[in-house]
Amino acid sequence: MKALILKEQQRLELENIERPTPKNDEVLIRVAYCGVCGSDLARYFEGKVHNYPLVLGHEFSGVIEEVGKSVENVKVGDRVTVAPLLPQGNDDFIKRGEPALSSSYSFLGSRENGAMAEFVAVKAENVLVLPEGVSTREAALIEPLTVAIHGIERIQLTAGADVMVLGAGTIGIMTILALKAKGVGKVTVIDINDEKLAFAKKIGADQVINSKDEDLAAYFNQNNQPEVVIETAGVPITQVQAIDIVKKKGKVVYIGTAAGDVKLPAKSFEKILRGELEITGSWMSYSAPFPGYEWKAALTYIENGIIDVKPLIHEIYTLEDTSKPFDEMRNPDNHSIKFLYKIGE
Repeated sequence: MKALILKEQQRLELENIERPTPKNDEVLIRVAYCGVCGSDLARYFEGKVHNYPLVLGHEFSGVIEEVGKSVENVKVGDRVTVAPLLPQGNDDFIKRGEPALSSSYSFLGSRENGAMAEFVAVKAENVLVLPEGVSTREAALIEPLTVAIHGIERIQLTAGADVMVLGAGTIGIMTILALKAKGVGKVTVIDINDEKLAFAKKIGADQVINSKDEDLAAYFNQNNQPEVVIETAGVPITQVQAIDIVKKKGKVVYIGTAAGDVKLPAKSFEKILRGELEITGSWMSYSAPFPGYEWKAALTYIENGIIDVKPLIHEIYTLEDTSKPFDEMRNPDNHSIKFLYKIGE
């Protein structure tokens, strides 16, 4: 089969390698679409991988080509998406249905070969069959949507609450969609990119603010502070701003991973105390029964038309394009949201 192989930092090559054979509890999937995640950029540009060579790709969909001997929950020909986390062992977190918090797991496209290839073998328990009305192209966006769903479910959201989202990248946009599906009130988005802010407004944000052009302190002197702030940018500045912006007795959810050291001024830390803030992190998108309600909700939202992910798909590539989508995603002049490899159908 053809596969994109990350040989070393910033060296991605298309090669013919042996097609995997599914084990008894696995299925072989003919990959239809595979998305490029921000974490894939770190693996490619910065060498943040566990080993070389490696096939990247964990946001994907496809069709079952072959099933292992003990597989009963799916069949050949099923259109599917896949949860890429592979729990291992049986520690307390796995036992209580929180496998992402376990210290014992593998992960497709990170710790073992992923889906930037024509075929990938995965455990049958990780496979979710697509409803009739959900295309394989849409299904390649289900994994990042589950990350957003998990994030907003880390807190108790009051119906009609005013929420602010920091960052209008893929997860920020997915968070807006998930918040609207949940039934919150006003959703305000902050970013420094006018094109991404315009897109955020198009897909449902009630208000957008470019923090390069708007003094946030002055803005909140004239406007109500949000009850909830969800940080998706993963930038030290916004990770501090989340605390400064939120209302007293408010809630802050951190979804964006740290891009550098976060230096918290004493005044901001004091607000956590004096404002009695509720602050939590969010890691991946799994719960019990595995892979979790987040995955069921994402499929249901898309199937019922509550969330439309199609407008997020801006760039389609083939495996022959090798690293082109990675380079484009780092291009400051490219303001597209989601980049996919089309591998099959």
